[in-house]
Amino acid sequence: MFRFGNQKAFEIGKVNIGGEPGDNPTVLIGSIFYGKHKIVEDEKKGIFDKEKAEKLIKEQEELSDKTGNPGLVDVVGMSEEAIRGYMEFVADVTDKPFLVDSAIADIKIAAVEYAKEVGLEKRIIYNSISPESKDKEIEALKNSNIEAAVVLAYTFNVTSSKARIDALEKVLPKLEEAGITKPLIDTFVMDVPSLPAAAKAAMEIKKKYGFPCGSGAHNAIASWKGFKNMLGKEAEKPAVLMANTLQIVLGSDFVLYGPIEDSKLVFPAVFTIDTAYRYFARTKDLIEI
Repeated sequence: MFRFGNQKAFEIGKVNIGGEPGDNPTVLIGSIFYGKHKIVEDEKKGIFDKEKAEKLIKEQEELSDKTGNPGLVDVVGMSEEAIRGYMEFVADVTDKPFLVDSAIADIKIAAVEYAKEVGLEKRIIYNSISPESKDKEIEALKNSNIEAAVVLAYTFNVTSSKARIDALEKVLPKLEEAGITKPLIDTFVMDVPSLPAAAKAAMEIKKKYGFPCGSGAHNAIASWKGFKNMLGKEAEKPAVLMANTLQIVLGSDFVLYGPIEDSKLVFPAVFTIDTAYRYFARTKDLIEI
């Protein structure tokens, strides 16, 4: 439905991401080993139920095979020891690229160093670089052959699309220094009021820079403390699904959809959007952005 012009599409591993809406299927990214994930027995040591973890990854891959939507894993680590073990496991279970993620810079740096040691650099997507990223993260990436990273357009002004673009522009020199040539722009969803600003920023960034865009839109509902009390627990999943698909309807390229357990909900929904837009694109009746 939308046409942005001069779009960039990146090949990461065997996955293509970006371009005009309809050029490539939307990439869906589910998180595993996240905080309080039931399959994890010890977050610090990285002890987890391997059978259950593999089952979750294979379920996502089965949905990916059926829909054509690439399914990637966001590997979240709570310690350096844990993230190394998780990476070894995921790299063995799937041949797809995967994200390495932590709230702690030293853990992400450990992931970069492990990727170098075992030759995983071309399959790694660093999650993430932001205006707040430390110099030592940039240095670690510079000294690696990692090409791809999520770029978080973090801002305190959560309802401003312009603030997100400003945040991205602050990060661009860091990307060049770090050797990141395949940036995936996360336009930063923190809560429900930030959803429209993130979607608008993605459209503007795609128009101006051509970069693939998306977000962790599930955060909008996860951060809404009174939602379950107001509407009940059963209302949460439909609301998360709406948040995850909003930006896709408006032309974004990927979504960090939250816990990998939600793959059964997200893949059919996004596949429906992609199919509708793919057929409509043939009419050439497009909105030029």
